[in-house]
Amino acid sequence: MTRSFPVDHGMTSFWRSQPHVLDNHRSTELLPESSDIVIIGSGYAGTSTAYHCLQRSQSSGAENPSIVILEARQACSGATGRNGGHIRPDLYSEIHKFAEKYGFDAASEVAAFENEHLSRIQSLIEKENINCDLDTNKLFDIHFDPGLCEEARAGRESLISQGLKATESVHFTPLESAEIVSGVKGAKGCFLSRTGRLWPYKLVTQLLSKVVSAGVNLQTHTPVLRVSDAPDDDGRWTVVTDRGSIRTKWVVFASNAYTSAIAPEYKGKIVPVRGVCSRIVVPNPPKSPLECSYTMRFNTWDYDYLIPRPDGSIIVGGAKSTFFHDASKWYDNTDDSRMIESASRYFDNYMQRNFHGWENTGAYTDRVWTGIMGFTTDSLPHVGNVPHKPGQLVVAGFSGHGMPQVFLSAEGIARMVVDGAAYEETGLPRLFRTSSERLESEANDILGRVDGDEREN
Repeated sequence: MTRSFPVDHGMTSFWRSQPHVLDNHRSTELLPESSDIVIIGSGYAGTSTAYHCLQRSQSSGAENPSIVILEARQACSGATGRNGGHIRPDLYSEIHKFAEKYGFDAASEVAAFENEHLSRIQSLIEKENINCDLDTNKLFDIHFDPGLCEEARAGRESLISQGLKATESVHFTPLESAEIVSGVKGAKGCFLSRTGRLWPYKLVTQLLSKVVSAGVNLQTHTPVLRVSDAPDDDGRWTVVTDRGSIRTKWVVFASNAYTSAIAPEYKGKIVPVRGVCSRIVVPNPPKSPLECSYTMRFNTWDYDYLIPRPDGSIIVGGAKSTFFHDASKWYDNTDDSRMIESASRYFDNYMQRNFHGWENTGAYTDRVWTGIMGFTTDSLPHVGNVPHKPGQLVVAGFSGHGMPQVFLSAEGIARMVVDGAAYEETGLPRLFRTSSERLESEANDILGRVDGDEREN
């Protein structure tokens, strides 16, 4: 059985073109022998968990717990440092599918949870004085398949009719006007909703700097090899790295795609999935530059996302049509050290092909990179206590949709660790809770939707 560890020498994304001072940081020369909390992963989930643990301790007047963050490579070098930087709450698409499968109340919890992230991230950035290019704007969700567009429209209407108020803010434009309204060639319909975008690496590394300054011990280039199967007589777990071991009361797996390598319960349940992203530079901007973000849905599994940047460049991710036919290139694949060759030229002339008025802009592909996401077989993240292992918690498996889910998921974990709260007291959606039942399920949304009926992951 292969184990999904990070590879050496991951490709450098645009976001990591300006490395933070903590990139290769070790707070102490040697690992501490013990710590109250060990967090595995220094990305969005791990850093947010450390931040919330400190915040919870301070708000209760308690002494800060000792916290160690272990990172296999450089700080924030995984999916957070490679994604699109898009905080896009889902208020109708997957939410409607969840409502059909799990019931309206459970689905509406997820929608409200995601919707709250925009304001909470904005408040965080203001409170901590973080400079990460945050912009709240609108998202055009473009459909090129009329049938799928109608499914999405009907799903939106169904949620509104059942009383999901947040979905009322999503505006739909039908075929007759979609191309004119969106500016996208061949659009068969589009939805307009609220979204946010930012520089994810800057958000997380600046927040990481705050927690390190507050006493958190960061150890980069320290891959975790395993965690003990049971606690010792003192109720402490042993976290084994290639530089030694740490005994701890709490272990938090904030390791996303790599979780199953060190938490075997999640083998085949949180799967490494490789994605592709790019930066496009525009020498001669059009008269009307892009203001909105875009999702371009070609069919149910093939979609791109597009985020305009303050410097005039554009981040575009996707290119699935060039490599998804070969699962070995992306499924259970952790190699982010080299490009997926078939996708390397996909983004050339992307803006000219897809947008009216961009034909003479000279827009060109400046950089292309790949990254590893953690997808779950039921399309829901795993958050909470690892089954049958009290003191081990997981906050992972965000299926490429972590920006509007991670920060408050980490807050829920902190409530469980610092406050001793039960899952039901955390404010986390019931559907996010990791459980034996979920781990025992044989369903696989990731492959099933692509191989079975050409569905989106």
